[in-house]
Amino acid sequence: MKNCIRKFLLNLFVVFILLCCFEGISAQCPMCKMNVQAAQKRGEKVGLGLNSGILFLLSMPYLVVGAIGLVWYLQNKKKKQKEVLA
Repeated sequence: MKNCIRKFLLNLFVVFILLCCFEGISAQCPMCKMNVQAAQKRGEKVGLGLNSGILFLLSMPYLVVGAIGLVWYLQNKKKKQKEVLA
């Protein structure tokens, strides 16, 4: 059980590091990207963190669903072990 949790946390950490390393990944629609680039050319700082924010918001549902899935898996595993021992 501890080994499963360690693997999950390690995979989660690796995914987080990869998302941080590939900050240049474009997660914007073309219209948003065009508006941000035009604003930056005018000297405005309005869209500097837009791409990182979109990637962060995109990763949160996956992390929540993964955590719920892990808890569900571990609960089912405990239940099956109790049935085998009984």
